Amino acid sequence: MGSLEIRDYLTFLAVEKKVAASTQNVAFNALLFLHKQVLEIKLPPIEGVFRAKRPARLPTVFSPTEAKAVISHLEKTPKLVVSLLYGAGMRLSEAIGLRVKDLDFDSRLITVRDGKGFKDRTTILPESAADDLRGQIERVCVLHREDLKRGYGRAPLPFALARKYANADTELAWQYLFPSAKLSPSRDDSVVRRHRVAESTIQSAVKSAIKLAGVKKHAGCHTFRHSFATHLLENHYDIRTVQELLGHKNVKTTQIYTHVLKNKNFVRSPLDS
Repeated sequence: MGSLEIRDYLTFLAVEKKVAASTQNVAFNALLFLHKQVLEIKLPPIEGVFRAKRPARLPTVFSPTEAKAVISHLEKTPKLVVSLLYGAGMRLSEAIGLRVKDLDFDSRLITVRDGKGFKDRTTILPESAADDLRGQIERVCVLHREDLKRGYGRAPLPFALARKYANADTELAWQYLFPSAKLSPSRDDSVVRRHRVAESTIQSAVKSAIKLAGVKKHAGCHTFRHSFATHLLENHYDIRTVQELLGHKNVKTTQIYTHVLKNKNFVRSPLDS
């Protein structure tokens, strides 16, 4: 099998099987890995492949009533995390990756570290969630003191900071805002640390809350970020401001939310005339 057979197979997937673009890409990368890493064969450039097209889909968005209904069926950590997804436009990985030091209550700002594309940015700290966030920090402080007494109390540090700041991982400021319920060894060095809460824990809670709220939409955690952007635009905030809060590199990415705005109700349907 050579480049011609691979080209024909990938085209077959797109034309005959009508697979999604991501499925075709997985097949392509698997074949490249097979030849390079397993068979140790260098393939010539594969040209002329008919590429499966990625459909342009509009994001699912909650109405404000739906968003509040879903949040009302959450409690404890999942509720506070989702409050940041909807109230600050954060991704789930960004919210559960927050450290205690990333919250600035005086300036009402949250610093997102190493977001998508390894970029830092600031976003708003929802005033309605401020007291709950302060309470969360107090709980983290108590938990951290208990861990230190037991000889633990270390948090994973990003990149080479553990070498640069020897004892930073035992400081409260570097502890996760939403820590895991149990201690566990790190994969790289087997040191027992307090990691962050798992994404699956929040995702499972949100899935149950959506069902309990009776929302009939294909939605999840990321829907709250979509709703944050859409509702800000509906409230006439500048799209550039929304772009910065979301951390989009290009405003064209943010513009997709203008297509799902609900302020088209000034148009009267001919059926109603």
